[in-house]
Amino acid sequence: MTDEAFAQADPEWLELISAARDWLSGPLGQLLLEEESRVLEQELERFFGGYLVHYGPSAQTPPAAKQVQRNVRLGAPLPGVEIVCEEQAWPLSEHAADVVVMQHGLDFCLSPHGLLREAASSVRPGGHLVIVGINPWSTWGIRHFFANDALRRARCISPSRVGDWLNLLGFALEKRRFGCYRPPLASPKWQARLAGLERLGDGWQSPGGGFYLLIARKMSVGLRPVRMPRREPMGKLLPLPMAKVNRRTPEP
Repeated sequence: MTDEAFAQADPEWLELISAARDWLSGPLGQLLLEEESRVLEQELERFFGGYLVHYGPSAQTPPAAKQVQRNVRLGAPLPGVEIVCEEQAWPLSEHAADVVVMQHGLDFCLSPHGLLREAASSVRPGGHLVIVGINPWSTWGIRHFFANDALRRARCISPSRVGDWLNLLGFALEKRRFGCYRPPLASPKWQARLAGLERLGDGWQSPGGGFYLLIARKMSVGLRPVRMPRREPMGKLLPLPMAKVNRRTPEP
């Protein structure tokens, strides 16, 4: 994939996506993606239709929805991306996709509102938008304040705030899940020792997981102005004579 067509693309955006991809390819990013893939595979089994669009900075091949005919990767001009586009200029028609999966797209972007609107408009009415993000109320969210790598640049938007944005865009939140309860420790030995936290966390579904997954259904097409019918001019109102009422009591 080349970036010849992206000569005028925002260099700050391209650098951010490249840095996020490098971090997700590292040990901590791979741990997070591993747990996300397990949850995504479970949730994507429920979807069917013609097109699923995946947007995110990861170099790893994302899980596919087996009952969807075509799974497409969309994003920056990097290896593995099939449809190249900018953050707020998706080359998709309105209501083109049955499912849109945004995996850390909101975490690493310049305008989360603009990106979410672009993704929302691509979902057909009745279709679904799946969002995966770093949970700010977790050890991963705390670490990003002290990190000296690309995790420091993650937005870590809370799931409740994303849910409010989805509601304003005409989506109804159907499901919320959390995962990756192990802390962000790079040591493989410690990660193996703490692997039992994943089983406990999945059973309780505690909101302290390192990532959250939201599934929302698009409920409305959008409002369009309705042209009012032309009102024909009314004729003049003419007074009509009133009948006289005899109020005298009749004689027996």
